[in-house]
Amino acid sequence: MSRVVAGPVLAIHPGALGDVLLSIPALRALRDTGERLILAAQPHIAALLVALGEADEARAFESLRLDALMAGGDDVRLPVAEQIVCWFGAREPLFVRRLAALAPLVRVAPSTSPARQVWEHLLATLGERRGPARRGVTPVGDAIAAQGLGVLAHAGVDGAAQVVVVHPGAGGRAKRWPAGAFADVVAPLAAWRDLAVVIHEGPADADAVAQLRRLLPSARVLRQPALPTLAGVLARCAAYLGNDSGVSHLAAAVGAPAVVLFARSNLAWRPWAEAPRVLTVTMERVVESEVNEVRRALGVVLG
Repeated sequence: MSRVVAGPVLAIHPGALGDVLLSIPALRALRDTGERLILAAQPHIAALLVALGEADEARAFESLRLDALMAGGDDVRLPVAEQIVCWFGAREPLFVRRLAALAPLVRVAPSTSPARQVWEHLLATLGERRGPARRGVTPVGDAIAAQGLGVLAHAGVDGAAQVVVVHPGAGGRAKRWPAGAFADVVAPLAAWRDLAVVIHEGPADADAVAQLRRLLPSARVLRQPALPTLAGVLARCAAYLGNDSGVSHLAAAVGAPAVVLFARSNLAWRPWAEAPRVLTVTMERVVESEVNEVRRALGVVLG
């Protein structure tokens, strides 16, 4: 049973977008134990979680000056909190010891575990403070939904169109399915169903997007929309197809009808949401049987 504490709860996670989104079930459990939840993360990620209603206050991870604890200094700038959960620095005994002295309840744990799926591990690190896993979709408010519709309209997408969002990028090349495979999946479905195909391009995706755009010349491209706006697009789409990436985790969180592609070795990072269809594929080359399987799955998602 969760232990209720008076005062704010501070959660610290400096990871990339997908890593932090995997903490949502744990953040929900933490939020139930205090009067409000402060999330310290990369600024744009913390702001996204506040915009989506999964945290109450955003802090930039760097602003906390946690490096001072590791160096033996005292120039730490933590918000007042009765409880701290830090998914950072667990392998630094001095850091753990000094952070533990700064709040009544402190838990420092690694952000991943070899024995569990990442989201399950993060929830388990709360110990007795965790309740049942809450895996419901993160609702997207009207303002964010309107931002999504606006950016689609600006890209030339008809408001009545069935939109398929494709994200061919990922944080590392080893997690990127070939552009030719994406095209072989999407092009026939788009021709048969008269779909509006939208390719999302994040900061590290230019090459992957350029390759896919050459194969799908009629597709629209969304270049680096703000994360809340992207959440609005994903909540609006008829289907989503993407690699193991932060964008795919955002699609899963907001309830996009999604097909997400993983290398078998990375399945521990699969989304916490139950609805997405997670398929394992060969990232190094196009395998026809896998293309057919992904096309069937996307067709089912589209209905």
